[in-house]
Amino acid sequence: QFLKQLGIHPDWQFVDVYGMEPELLSMVPRPVCAVLLLFPITEKYETFRTEEEERIKAKGQDVKSSVYFMKQTINNACGTIGLIHAIANNRDKMNFETNSSLKKFLEDSLSMTPEERAKYLETYEAIRVTHESSAHEGQTEAPSIDEKVDLHFIALVNVGGHLYELDGRKPFPINHGETSDDSFLEDAIEVCKKFMERDPEELRFNAIALSAV
Repeated sequence: QFLKQLGIHPDWQFVDVYGMEPELLSMVPRPVCAVLLLFPITEKYETFRTEEEERIKAKGQDVKSSVYFMKQTINNACGTIGLIHAIANNRDKMNFETNSSLKKFLEDSLSMTPEERAKYLETYEAIRVTHESSAHEGQTEAPSIDEKVDLHFIALVNVGGHLYELDGRKPFPINHGETSDDSFLEDAIEVCKKFMERDPEELRFNAIALSAV
């Protein structure tokens, strides 16, 4: 519904990933071009995030300039940012309606820095209003902008044969190594499993895949 409101033709849709075992992954329609992971922000995760950032700053990593990445400055908008990351890095595969608000946002923001894109989203009514209206259509009440939420969305995408984790709370994309169109879902799920292994007592993990239907 959210994709439709943003003017994306329904030949790609988000589908649930019911489990991480091969037989459950085989139920996900292919090809898959992005995976969104919902996970809890815990003390263990925050410790890991700080260490990961320091390690990458010290050692460096290869990030292709074609990766579309934006910072998150709006509270509780991680789902919207995750969706923008998923679509922006697969925009060549998407069929946009001519008046698509998301298509216009991506075209306008393509040459911006990650920080400028975040600022632009703050003022971009069409996407913000769509996010709020779709959140209120859900079964549970959407959190208010100021409420502290300890669940967070990230996007996993394949850009140029590398699997990137895109999280607007982080200073840069995270390169998780090589992938391919055929192995992308399995490779992305391996990254999701690492999130779960870091917090074995936690149950609040959920993955959805952007699949061709």
